[in-house]
Amino acid sequence: MKRREFVKIIGVSTLGMGLVPSVFAAINLKKTDHDICKHVWEQLCGNIGNVYKTDAFKYIIPLKRKPNVLIYGDSVSIKYSSEVRESLEGKANVIRLFKNGGSSHNFIPNMEKMHDSMFQPSLDKGWNFKWDLIHFNVGLHDLKYLKGKHLSKEGTLVSSLSIYKKNLDGICKYLMLKFPKTKLVFATTTPVPENAKGRYQGDSIKYNKAALEVLVNYPNIVVNDLYTFTFPHHKEWMQEPGNVHYNEVGFAKQGKEVARIMAENLKI
Repeated sequence: MKRREFVKIIGVSTLGMGLVPSVFAAINLKKTDHDICKHVWEQLCGNIGNVYKTDAFKYIIPLKRKPNVLIYGDSVSIKYSSEVRESLEGKANVIRLFKNGGSSHNFIPNMEKMHDSMFQPSLDKGWNFKWDLIHFNVGLHDLKYLKGKHLSKEGTLVSSLSIYKKNLDGICKYLMLKFPKTKLVFATTTPVPENAKGRYQGDSIKYNKAALEVLVNYPNIVVNDLYTFTFPHHKEWMQEPGNVHYNEVGFAKQGKEVARIMAENLKI
């Protein structure tokens, strides 16, 4: 069949379906690498952005020639991630973990799931870059007590201090091995207020002390002491008495401090 006749037949067919040839061509265009990554990322995140009422999980296109930064942490970090991204806009690609990072037990599985979902070669046409900086924290979910799935001081402690130290040591080894050229920053756990549900006031201090005992063996890992930064303002920044989370002012201040630490270590 001659090319002119073929084009004519295709044109008639598409018009018969109510589509002009140009629209038909657009429908059959192959998805771009960006579209593929965005789709997989949104599936990975699910509706968590709506749950936490934040755009921290919004997909961003990792721009070339910009450092790539990962934020790994709990719900406190979820809320300050947007401020970090805004503060470093145009300077770095800031991506946070696709979910609440949970306890130290969850760290490596979460990291592996993100890697296997988003990066080449597991995902064809997926991300193909290296992390320049990883800002990570575990602790707030280790020191909590659960009865079933619910916070309760009558429940069971998620991680004893010895288990927490063992897990954190494994996390440090994992990061150093898998990301040998990545700048690593560990953030201390923010304060637990009086009358917190399923958590005891003062336990952040104990778990941060344990963390520092582990990190002394990893001098290349920078410590971002968010506990000390937050504590003097804890009462004015907390959402309400007994709540481990902060108001918008508190989260904004924490985000700016995290961004400052990142910029300092990335030299940007």
